[in-house]
Amino acid sequence: MTLRSMTASAALLIGFTAPALAQENLCGGSGANGQWIGGDEASSDIATADNFQEQMALVLGGNEYVSLFSLSEGAEVRMEAAGRGSGDPVIDILDASGSVVISDDDSGGNGASRAETFLDAGTYCVAVRSYDGGPMTAFVRVGRQDQQPLTEGINVTADAGDIVDGSCETATPIGGLGSSATGSANETPFWQFTLDEPAPVRIRAENETADPLITLYGPGETYIDENDDFDGLNAQISIVEPLAAGTYCLGVEALSDGSAPITVSVDLYDPEAALADLYARGEAAPSPQDETLVTPLGALEGRLRQDVQASTDVTWFSIEMPENGLMLVEAVGTDGVDSWLVLFDDLGRQIAQNDDYGDSLDSLIAARVPQGTYLIGVRLYEGSRGFVRVLAERYITP
Repeated sequence: MTLRSMTASAALLIGFTAPALAQENLCGGSGANGQWIGGDEASSDIATADNFQEQMALVLGGNEYVSLFSLSEGAEVRMEAAGRGSGDPVIDILDASGSVVISDDDSGGNGASRAETFLDAGTYCVAVRSYDGGPMTAFVRVGRQDQQPLTEGINVTADAGDIVDGSCETATPIGGLGSSATGSANETPFWQFTLDEPAPVRIRAENETADPLITLYGPGETYIDENDDFDGLNAQISIVEPLAAGTYCLGVEALSDGSAPITVSVDLYDPEAALADLYARGEAAPSPQDETLVTPLGALEGRLRQDVQASTDVTWFSIEMPENGLMLVEAVGTDGVDSWLVLFDDLGRQIAQNDDYGDSLDSLIAARVPQGTYLIGVRLYEGSRGFVRVLAERYITP
């Protein structure tokens, strides 16, 4: 290999990380430190490129890596990012003004991102970040629809790596609001529903054996949102702002068993029901004065004990801390019971949460807190059943 070719290869592997020319105004400022995916601006015109263009992106410290490309004329473009190892990239496609055109997380399959849409002539940025905020190395590819993709696409199920035929064009109709249907991800990877008028929606996919991952697409297969593990291993998408009337597509993947039946439902989004779900999962705390949900335990003078027939929904207690000090809360279960604890203040701020301290399935929280009212939430994980003894103790700071 010649020195010149070695230099070119090295530039490809590091994603052309040499300082770019002044690009402060590209993509609303996001392109200031971006790298042209073709190596320079002229070679990054995807509309005229003989082949796709690709870079290696190094994402560090929760930052974004930005690839730049242009189109001299409108085209159907595919933009992808595939992480190396366990990397899980998320991509945002920004136009010259910095507005997000389309975003994606896992539509490439196996944690990879893939967004496909028609783009007008102009300059664009592919902003790549890590889903969990950790460091990541990923390949970024931009090409036209007639060029080779980097990823396998959303038709891949995780059951045995089987590829399922189909797309939103062949989606099975489910009906409108209030509809539900059941089918495995292998048999029915795409469902279709129709809104006769604008409405906020809640979409669920249920069967923890399958571990469903769902992706919502609008007309023209425009990506809207996706979810995995909303409630246990079940998936849910809530669209609070009304979706426009029209036909929508729901992609369903099974991350565990592609042959297991998954029940898909489409309902009107109910904010009160959504809040109740948050309380039941312990992701938010009710008001301490809500007598239908919260049982008052009184002042924590020294030690309090309360037995509860716990379930997978959170049971709530309020407790008064008469002065500043250390609060210790334990949830001790009978044999085989896997308890979970959360502690909130009276303003709804989470103080601490715990599951499985030490070598046991019991839970423990220790927190220094000021005088005031606190809410304790206790629940069980799926598969465990029985009584839980909640113990609260107060220690005064010297």
